[in-house]
Amino acid sequence: MNGNPIRPSVVSIRTTIPDDAFTADALGTRREGSGVVIRDNGLVLTIGYLITEADEVWLTRHDGIVLPGHALAYDQETGFGLVQALGDLGLPALAFGNSAGAKAGDPILLADGSGRAVEGKIVARQEFAGYWEYLLENAIFTAPAHPSWGGAALVGDDGKLLGIGSLRLQMGEGDTIKDINMVVPIDLLPPIFDDLVTRGAVAKPARPWLGAFSAEYNGEVVVMSVADNGPADKAGLQRGDIISDVKDKEVNGLADFYRSIWASGPAGTELPLRVVRDGRETWLRVKSIDRAAALKKPQMQ
Repeated sequence: MNGNPIRPSVVSIRTTIPDDAFTADALGTRREGSGVVIRDNGLVLTIGYLITEADEVWLTRHDGIVLPGHALAYDQETGFGLVQALGDLGLPALAFGNSAGAKAGDPILLADGSGRAVEGKIVARQEFAGYWEYLLENAIFTAPAHPSWGGAALVGDDGKLLGIGSLRLQMGEGDTIKDINMVVPIDLLPPIFDDLVTRGAVAKPARPWLGAFSAEYNGEVVVMSVADNGPADKAGLQRGDIISDVKDKEVNGLADFYRSIWASGPAGTELPLRVVRDGRETWLRVKSIDRAAALKKPQMQ
């Protein structure tokens, strides 16, 4: 695959986040990654955690030219973020491909903003549940893993954008473990694009958020930690708790837990949770919130 034509469209992103930001402890106050130019006016698509609560955003082209940017939007459901260059970025926009048609075995290229690119293939298309109350129905997984995956451009054999790099994970294959990347499919962007550009968020009621960071172990949802002063923390949820029911519905794995929360109503809904702690059951009532309400709003540079 010849990836050279797409590389000028991928830029490096560097952000600064205030020390008192909600995500500062978890994600750091200095974040670096990549983004992809998707409009000729300098609109850049990236992964949202790079720009969440950022008060400074800098975009660097491959030739070293640096321009300030504005954190225009972050969609928590998909994980996409948008940055608007504050000046003439002067780079071509990368056309969107058809990520719905991308399948295991297809050749791909994952390119970052510093010029590094990894050629590989799609190794899986499947559901992905993240510990931070995040769920993708049909995520793209690629190998070999890119060392700088955050916001990197996933490009198909036709040179079009298939998705944005989000995570580095491990996958078992026989007796071996290999590093892979999880990528957010580009087909999730067009339905929400106009809202993100004009409003900075999708025009629909926010999902309820609990502030519980959980993992699935043998089909059970186990709490790893809770956000300080978040809804789960205030309700008394603790590390090691097993969440067995939401309202009157038994929880069957992490993805099912999230779907049960989101099906309960909009942000602000109170959720009864049956919790197993040290072998004993108890009920907790968690008053959910809109996660965006806990985050600092982006400032124009």
